[in-house]
Amino acid sequence: MTAVRSDVARLRAEITQALVGQEAVVDQLITALLAAGHVLLEGVPGLGKTLLARATAQALSLSSARIQFTPDLMPSDITGHTVLDVAADGTQSLRVRRGPVFTHLLLADEINRAPAKTQSALLEVMQEGQVTLEGRALSLPRPFMVLATQNPLDAEGTYPLPDAQRDRFLMKLELGYPEAEDEVRVVRRATGTVVGDALPLDGVRPCLDEARVLTLQRWAADVAVDDAVVDYAVRLVRATRDQPGLSSGAGSRGAIALVRLGRACALQDGRDHVTPDDIKRHALAALRHRVVLAADAQLDGRQIDGLLHEVLARVSAPRR
Repeated sequence: MTAVRSDVARLRAEITQALVGQEAVVDQLITALLAAGHVLLEGVPGLGKTLLARATAQALSLSSARIQFTPDLMPSDITGHTVLDVAADGTQSLRVRRGPVFTHLLLADEINRAPAKTQSALLEVMQEGQVTLEGRALSLPRPFMVLATQNPLDAEGTYPLPDAQRDRFLMKLELGYPEAEDEVRVVRRATGTVVGDALPLDGVRPCLDEARVLTLQRWAADVAVDDAVVDYAVRLVRATRDQPGLSSGAGSRGAIALVRLGRACALQDGRDHVTPDDIKRHALAALRHRVVLAADAQLDGRQIDGLLHEVLARVSAPRR
């Protein structure tokens, strides 16, 4: 387990070479990586969402690709398409031209700027780890992780993500404004020796390769989970369905996400079992995108995270 802590510490150190003042978000992103899940990053422009995704890609010895989502982006621009090749003798054959999703780490930048049909093209990719072209299923490389960024939904030129697609993300991380000291460091780093507004990624070095990431993910999946802890995760999710202020609660994927993240937390802490605190630690990130704020609660200025805190407070955790 000492090796796991060392790997996580090195990965965190490399990512924070580029990103300043978002330590909690970096830790949650690493937890999602160990849990083999996808992450949705949300925040207003200029807080480092794209920088975080690119720094993570550079800190891993994995292939990566970036898609800039726009209103005219087509599904085939993501998944790829088939091309008809005609040989000199007139023989015809179909050749598959693979899209940018055929990579280990996919950065879907400003995902909510594309229409629903293009966003839905990622559903099979994120859930099944494959793309179907002309009836042929093509597997994606392992590990595979989608890091999607989005601006707040009330921003001009954005579209709400379909519920089914939001549910495919293991976590939704919200980047807030940095503290004053951190913001000073950000400005100094971005304007020190950088030409223009290029992202400062020179100091980020690869520290984990494909085989090591897969090993860590397998170890996380093998962490034991007691039935009482699973029951606690399920009770938390079920409590969101009758929580005042929420018009729609989380589905079963929410409980699955809590258990997966709990295993990743336990692995990082060097334990071979999941505790109720592991379930609580990332409950907001695992559930905030799976519930819907009621209209009256929205008018009253309530926030989803505040309502989820109420759920955590009223659902009793199992005793050790």
